[in-house]
Amino acid sequence: MKNIRHMSRKSNWTAYLLTILVLYFLFCMISEPAKYISKSLDGISAWAMSVLPSVLPFMFFTKVLSSLDCMQSFTHPFSAVGKTLFKSPPISFYTFLMAIMSGYPVGSKMVADLFLQGKITREDAFKMTSFCSTSGPMFIIGAVGIGMFKNQTIGYILFISHVLGAILNGILFGRLKLRQNNSLQDESPLPQDQNFAQKKSDISEIVLNSTLAILSVGCIITIFFIVIECFSPLLSLLPDTLRFFVEGVIEITKGCVDISSLQNLNLATILCSFVISFGGISTVLQSLTMLSSIKMPARFFILQKFCHAIFSTLVTVALLLIFKI
Repeated sequence: MKNIRHMSRKSNWTAYLLTILVLYFLFCMISEPAKYISKSLDGISAWAMSVLPSVLPFMFFTKVLSSLDCMQSFTHPFSAVGKTLFKSPPISFYTFLMAIMSGYPVGSKMVADLFLQGKITREDAFKMTSFCSTSGPMFIIGAVGIGMFKNQTIGYILFISHVLGAILNGILFGRLKLRQNNSLQDESPLPQDQNFAQKKSDISEIVLNSTLAILSVGCIITIFFIVIECFSPLLSLLPDTLRFFVEGVIEITKGCVDISSLQNLNLATILCSFVISFGGISTVLQSLTMLSSIKMPARFFILQKFCHAIFSTLVTVALLLIFKI
């Protein structure tokens, strides 16, 4: 009885804090509407110019592939890798490769689709999210390394660190006893639509599914551009290095842009490595939106992303000792 009351009070406090926070955001927007309309347009522009053209095609084609029955035969050669490294189904290594090529949040979308189609269990899905929620080379090497740092070597260091960090993360979480957590015990692969696996996905369904997913991503990106602007008076009190890092923890792209302007390239590379692998709260929410069908606990997913960020950061430090920049 005491535990129930404690949980109820904790829930109430959370609701109160969220209410105050939302009211603060609304106050900021009402007090300076032109400024926040401009920030909304910046967020929409970032989504439309960077995320939409690079992520939408991957979402569409990976959805097509995951709906084809013959995909299992293509993943068979990787079965040993998936089972040995990640203690997960053969298809997990294929999903990992597609996630690494395409970037956030395609990997999470693929995991959710595979679960809904009955090709993996909930326990498999929880393991796979630890190494299939990744950024891609177009963002890490192209946008961050070449575009922001003006240094291709940094781009490759960040990408290699990110991939190795994901592999180490998958090895770690693949060996955890997930069944001990009550929220993970339900392994039913079809929680929402019992006939989903029997439905044959046609082009119109895939287009609709991909469009709704990418629109939700754009909405979250735009909202977090506004959130960062609302917090700017507080963030401006912090030293530049810490402020840029906090911005990256909130929204990955803006954080990486600001971090890349630091004079200390080694420190900037290390901070960017953490931010990219964590993904920022904005990307975490995008991924959780995709993973809603597997009932992914937010805390567990954030733990996975934090561990991935730590692994990637450590690998980055090691590579920076080998390759001088």
